[in-house]
Amino acid sequence: MEHITTPKVENVKLLDRYTNRKPANGTLYLTATHLIYVDASAEVRKETWILHHHIATVEKLPLTTSGCPLLIHCKNFRVAHFVIGHERDCHEVYTSLLKLSQPVKPEELYAFSYNPKMPKDNREIGWKLIDLKVDYQRMGIPNDYWEITDANKDYEVCNTYPPEIVVPKAASKATVVGSSKFRSRGRIPVLSYLYQENNAAICRCSQPLSGLSARCLEDEQMLQAIRQANPGSPFMYVVDTRPKLNAMANRAAGKGYENEDNYDNIHFKFIGIENIHVMRSSLQKLLEACEAKSPSMSDFLTGLESSGWLRHIKAVMDAGVFLAKAVKEEKASVLVHCSDGWDRTAQVCSLASILLDPFYRTFKGLMVLIEKEWIAMGHKFSHRIFEKTHSLWPFLIQKKQEFRNPLYKGFTAYKDLKPNTLPFSFQFWCGMYNRFDKGMHPKQCVLDHLLNCMSQKMKLEDNAMELENKLPFLDGSLPDEVCSLSKIINASVESSKTPMLNTPQDYESEPPTLLTNGAVVEEVVVMPDQDQKSKEDLASHHDLADVNRTLEVIESVTKKETLQHQ
Repeated sequence: MEHITTPKVENVKLLDRYTNRKPANGTLYLTATHLIYVDASAEVRKETWILHHHIATVEKLPLTTSGCPLLIHCKNFRVAHFVIGHERDCHEVYTSLLKLSQPVKPEELYAFSYNPKMPKDNREIGWKLIDLKVDYQRMGIPNDYWEITDANKDYEVCNTYPPEIVVPKAASKATVVGSSKFRSRGRIPVLSYLYQENNAAICRCSQPLSGLSARCLEDEQMLQAIRQANPGSPFMYVVDTRPKLNAMANRAAGKGYENEDNYDNIHFKFIGIENIHVMRSSLQKLLEACEAKSPSMSDFLTGLESSGWLRHIKAVMDAGVFLAKAVKEEKASVLVHCSDGWDRTAQVCSLASILLDPFYRTFKGLMVLIEKEWIAMGHKFSHRIFEKTHSLWPFLIQKKQEFRNPLYKGFTAYKDLKPNTLPFSFQFWCGMYNRFDKGMHPKQCVLDHLLNCMSQKMKLEDNAMELENKLPFLDGSLPDEVCSLSKIINASVESSKTPMLNTPQDYESEPPTLLTNGAVVEEVVVMPDQDQKSKEDLASHHDLADVNRTLEVIESVTKKETLQHQ
């Protein structure tokens, strides 16, 4: 709070660059964690919350006749353009946001101030919700070749690895320690994913400190142990995800890459993914193209091409596909690294795991993958005590229904994913980079409409089941149509168990319908012998037919949109 000199500013305008409507007018608040804008001009109270740590840049623009503009760019691609009436108020808000959005110490992060007031036991349960040991056990580890070891207990080998790591059984403690001294930041080769069907493994590490001629016996033994842990292949790949020129520059500085002459039976390969600095520059150029005022399609496409962003995405995808093919088709183990092994390496290993293992395409599986490849292998956990923070996973699980993909077919619907990585297959994702620009989108997203229809369908099916249970207890003799109704309800329930279509291409055939005959239901609704409550319940079947027809229309629209994009 000491950074906040003006906690409240009234008569602040919020501009919308894609619509011609009058700018919103409201009040801007600064709290210890958020910037909050309350739109006073809206008929219904509307609030915009921006977390301080989501803010990437804050710009105070030159004073205009309408006030002092303040432009905020966020890391989640939101752009907020405020106009504050008085220059002094604008300057104070600008100064406060600069300090609030750039924490100096980890303890200043929002995670350390977030306090949902839950019992200590609940917080500990949240932190233990994802157990990486369980995932390794799912892969069949420990086994004859791999073991879970506490060699990094108290972070003594590597402070950016978890205390327990998976290494070959043949690698002794001396081999592990010796290899860590030869790898940048001590990030030794450890297991990322084991393909159980053929024992091929994906391992990750950082670059070796090889320089122009240095070598390390323990590191060479470590790679040999990884190769020998896969008896089905006489060699292993070592993949450097950097461009070769960058790796050679690091080599001149005492780091570099593996020399094939020093390591037995390895095939070395460069992938060519640019470093984080090039990526950030490319993303900035992409966002500038997205934020251009009234751009023509030609200007936008030129900006998109010159940013190089889609080429970078393709390079990462190509690397993931290469790893997956090497493991599955060539039955060869792969060791992956970049410079320090925590950005490009995590991207490539994660993609390969998703391609190889359908578990990582589930809600829980994706959490495990993020925890393993990005959190456990990428942060200084020795500097982040869990007693002071709360886990995100319980919150996401609680909100699971909001994040579900309604087109997901199921756990084993696609055992093999073989994405097409030709250049024309990569498209600009407007829903990601322009998701806060409501003027660019239809009033209601097709996916949102589909989710609402799915929710309504589930409620109607519950009503249908409840009605089926009530029918035998109705007074008087039942007409023959009731038997037909019962069959229709059963058909509806059975069809609801059919896996949802997964991609727009699947819509070429007729989608499964929820009811076989809407007209029959409509006739049954007006049966004279039913009491009023039963009539209301039966009316829900008519609604169910409407939902079914809506779903068919949505699926057709989705297909058309996909074809237009292609």
